[in-house]
Amino acid sequence: MKPVNTNSEKEKNMTQKTKTAITPTRADDYPEWYQQVIKAAELAEASPTRGCMTIKPWGYALWENVQRILDDQLKATGHKNVYFPLLIPVSFLEKEAEHIDGFAKECAVVTHTRLAKNEEGKLIPASPLEELYIIRPTSETIIGEAFSRWIQSYRDLPMLINQWANVMRWEMRTRMFLRTSEFLWQEGHTAHATPADALDETLKILDLYANFVEDYMAIPVIKGEKTPSERFPGAISTYTIEAMMQDKKALQAGTSHFLGQNFSQACNIKFLSAEGKEEFAWTTSWGVSTRLIGGLIMTHSDDNGLILPPKLAPTHVVILPIIHKDEQKAEIMAYCSQLAEEIRQIHYANKNIVVEVDQRELTGGEKAWSWVKKGVPFRVEVGMKECQNNTVFVGRRDKEYKERYSQERSEFVTTLTAQLDDLQATLLERARQYRQKNTVEIDSKTDFYEFFTQGDGGFASAHWNGDPEIEANIKRDLNVTIRCIPLSETTPTPGICIFSGEASLQRVIFAKAY
Repeated sequence: MKPVNTNSEKEKNMTQKTKTAITPTRADDYPEWYQQVIKAAELAEASPTRGCMTIKPWGYALWENVQRILDDQLKATGHKNVYFPLLIPVSFLEKEAEHIDGFAKECAVVTHTRLAKNEEGKLIPASPLEELYIIRPTSETIIGEAFSRWIQSYRDLPMLINQWANVMRWEMRTRMFLRTSEFLWQEGHTAHATPADALDETLKILDLYANFVEDYMAIPVIKGEKTPSERFPGAISTYTIEAMMQDKKALQAGTSHFLGQNFSQACNIKFLSAEGKEEFAWTTSWGVSTRLIGGLIMTHSDDNGLILPPKLAPTHVVILPIIHKDEQKAEIMAYCSQLAEEIRQIHYANKNIVVEVDQRELTGGEKAWSWVKKGVPFRVEVGMKECQNNTVFVGRRDKEYKERYSQERSEFVTTLTAQLDDLQATLLERARQYRQKNTVEIDSKTDFYEFFTQGDGGFASAHWNGDPEIEANIKRDLNVTIRCIPLSETTPTPGICIFSGEASLQRVIFAKAY
């Protein structure tokens, strides 16, 4: 017979169970857990400016790595970087009716040129502008105006440009990295001679985004097309990559838009064809943002903090000197310095491995846990025992803290790239299995509604006949949207719409989303 737990034993077990570096845990309060991971990892903090955030060095280093990799990939496909003004004349947005309707409620408007003191000594706007300016929510209109001057002949096409910038969209409910009034992104804009060329560009960029997010961020995505109600304002077609977070909600991780001739007609982007005929260009736009950092946090992190895929980590290895006696310090520090130099010579993911030696005057436990919360892939502890035995004591971030192990120094160094690759692959496979486990094919309306009301949710793959009214009803009833109509290399399987009983061309992905 098993001994009966006393109340004190139960309390002890509960205490042990809930002892984590991050509180609350994911299971207790996922939204607050997310905020606490950002705080503990020192990624960002709320700004005095309403709805905005200050990105701290560790968070910005992550974004810099995203920039560096994507920038290289975009340039390798022929795109050139540019920079356009932050302020856009309001008349530019008025040219494309659907576009302005889509962004009007989110626009921040500049109305005056300066401030002046009133009778009470308070600063008030003075000197009204003759024309209002919009702080860019996106740059299609102002870039379209430039294209109308830059493009004259078919010889000027394709025009392939990209801009790294900040944008402003007023948000009612904000969450750091996921939805802030100001955020950072890249926005690509291209012009082409034919619709086929423009569509090829749109899908090429979609593939580039999907490959980047999977290969570097270790986040599996579904590539698909948005429904008409979810399209970018003014687009003919919007394509997306959708990822599942650990709370089983979807995150739109990147979008690529086929704009047709809507913006070229609005902005008068014309060219003389090889046959001498004046034609409107076919345009595209596409972008990813700092939202990717939010997706990385919610895909991989645990109740002890951030977990970083090695290909994006600002630091790959942190060395923690463990010094108990002053007379040991010189020897231990020399060992750590030599080890760091050895590791820095190793090439990984197109750059040298980044190593930090933590020399802060803290206890070994305090140092280790600070780096656990920051998500560094490998922690290496070095004390006198390691110096004497020529070993290292290693902690790997995708494993439990207690699963640290001793390894020969030379073996650790020579196998480090393989271990980094293994950690990267483990994170991707773990996320892929999680998505698979929480994606369900549903074949009845009753089961569909039960899936989103009585369980924890996830991705529902179901047949839909394309009726926007059905789509709107589902959003109203369940706060569930069609995330995408999946793109498939094989012919989609037709079926019966579970909501209307009518014919359906293929299954689509439904989910609650950020």
